[in-house]
Order: sequence, then C-alpha cells, then structure tokens
Amino acid sequence: MVQGLFVDMLQNPAPTLDLPYLYRATTHRCLSYVRDEKNRARLLERETGTLIGAPRTRCDDRVLDMDLLVKLTKTLDDQTLEILFYRYFDDMTQEEIAEQLSTSRKTIGKKLDDITTAVRGLTREGEAS
Repeated sequence: MVQGLFVDMLQNPAPTLDLPYLYRATTHRCLSYVRDEKNRARLLERETGTLIGAPRTRCDDRVLDMDLLVKLTKTLDDQTLEILFYRYFDDMTQEEIAEQLSTSRKTIGKKLDDITTAVRGLTREGEAS
C-alpha cells in the first residue's frame, strides 16, 4: 500500500508532504483495500455459480468420478494428468492447452487419446469385477 502511495505521489505530487498527510493517505488506502476485498468476496460468493458455470466431468461417454481419478493418477504420467485437468475440468481447448504447455496441438490430441484409452481400460476393469 505504501509503495503504491509513493508511486502515485511521484506521478501526481501532493501539495504537502508532511507526516500526518502520509499517515492519513496510507490509512485511507488500506481501509479502501479492505472494503474492496470484502465487497469482492461478497459479490463472488453471490455470483459464483453464474461465473464458474457447470464443470465438465465427462470424458467422452464416461463420468470422471473421484475413484476413477485416483486410478488415473496411478496410471498416467504427470503431463498427461495435467492435460486431463486442463481439458475436462478447466474446459480448455486443445489449442489453449498446447499454448499453456508450449507443445503442439497434435501432441495434446495424442495425450487425450491416451487418457480416453486409459479411462476405457479402467472402466472395463471395474465392470469385470
């Protein structure tokens, strides 16, 4: 807060730069910040469902439940798991994931195929028992 105040004061000099002015300005900034944070939290709490939307939890024709996710963490490597979460929980496109991970879209497509194969294998395994 103090650093921001000094930056603003350098850009727009105040008429007086005495200690009481600095104290009042710092206090005012801190109180405004706290009020804004409380307001933001209240608004986000009220509108969370609208802002977030329904998460995608389906991998093709299978629902990704906690049990399946635990099994996938044991089966897939870290990068593939990261792609799984980007695609099915953050609802990112293959292009967005490729940009995020600095890789090609084709590689992301292959990893998503691996995920689908793993999900099918694990769900068949669960149906057999």
